[in-house]
Amino acid sequence: MISRRETAGDGCSSDQLGWNKDQSVRTRLAIKIHSFLENRFPERRVFLKSDSDTRFVRLRPETQLIAISGIVLFVAWAIVATAIILMDSIGAGNFREQAKRDQITYRARLNAISTERDTRAEEALAAQERFNAALAQISIMQSELLTSETRRQELETGIEVIQTTLRQTMTQRDSTRIALEELRANTDAEGATHQAAAASPLQMDFLSTVLSDTAQERDQIQADAKEALDQRAEMELELELLNERNDQIFRQLEEAVAVSVTPLDKMFRSAGMPPDRILEQVRRGYSGQGGPLSPLALSTRGEEPSADELRANQILNQLDQLNLYRMAAQQAPFATPVNLGLVRQTSGFGYRRDPKTGGRRLHKGSDFAGRTGTDIYATADGVVTHAGWQSGYGKLVTIQHAFGIETKYAHNSNLRVKVGQRVSRGDHIADMGNTGRSTGTHLHYEVRVNGNPVNPMIYIKAARNVF
Repeated sequence: MISRRETAGDGCSSDQLGWNKDQSVRTRLAIKIHSFLENRFPERRVFLKSDSDTRFVRLRPETQLIAISGIVLFVAWAIVATAIILMDSIGAGNFREQAKRDQITYRARLNAISTERDTRAEEALAAQERFNAALAQISIMQSELLTSETRRQELETGIEVIQTTLRQTMTQRDSTRIALEELRANTDAEGATHQAAAASPLQMDFLSTVLSDTAQERDQIQADAKEALDQRAEMELELELLNERNDQIFRQLEEAVAVSVTPLDKMFRSAGMPPDRILEQVRRGYSGQGGPLSPLALSTRGEEPSADELRANQILNQLDQLNLYRMAAQQAPFATPVNLGLVRQTSGFGYRRDPKTGGRRLHKGSDFAGRTGTDIYATADGVVTHAGWQSGYGKLVTIQHAFGIETKYAHNSNLRVKVGQRVSRGDHIADMGNTGRSTGTHLHYEVRVNGNPVNPMIYIKAARNVF
């Protein structure tokens, strides 16, 4: 027992000695650090004197170290913060300069686009005036052609009558000549047979009268025949001049029709609409008949039509085609939904960055920005199938047109049509607004063919030089 307690006592003594040793090491280290700091930062006293008392604050080396460290950290932070602010200021200045340059470039581009738009509008107006002038000229020429055709038929009928009269006159002349010769022969025979006999005065007078009347009748027939031949020559000359005028009218009509039809044909092809199929569809849906475009009446006696009749019917067929083009153009969205002089196009058809989510998605139409309340017009004839609120589109107008085409007018502030209402191209259907999924006042305009979205500018650009 005594040995165990002694052993335990020895163990406690060893632990105590180890702890004392560590404590002594830490004390010596603290003394060295304090001596080092005291050499670098000697202890200082700050005296605070008042009217009645004087006190001092002792600044130990450790306190001075902490204060200096804090000052250094503060200065370092100030330097870093100042550098960051300067860098941001420089970067902001560069960004503002870049923004100003981009704004100037954008304005120049807008001015160029505006100038081009005005030029295109003037060209379209000039083309429309040429088109209207051509239609007016075609109408005038068509009336002149029908008048000339009627006059030609009257002249032909007059020539036939004159020729018939001339043939009858010549037949009568020949018969009169034969009778006169027979009468002369009989007179000569009777004179030879009765030379000895004295003719009575009454018979001689009768014979002289008959011969004189026969000679006058012969001279009159010859004069009538000559007059008929002269009149026939005049009518043939007039008919020749009339044919030349008709040929000139035909050429002018053919050129006017070609000038009018070619741009329309090009417009439909540029819009991806095959003209033959479109015209056939319009022709099937159009029940109107008769009128100035009816074919010229042909002979019912089995006679072959003349070259002028065939040519006139060909022109009338082309005019009928022009009329079908006009009706088809009214039913396709070749017009602009807004007055381009009051708005600007801000976004086109295709993939772009979504202004709401930032992701990339298909923009299914064209955007035109303008003032709130700007008039929005129907771009073609059709029937309103939707007029109300639709998620994302806001206040929306949807119009169904021919050829499987549908147009949409979104983000409106006010709607001016109702479902089921029939509208024509150029009708005021809504006012521009900022409803639905929109970041500003604008019109979102879509064109869909058989349910698939297509670029609306295809139709607008195709008709730029026509309407």
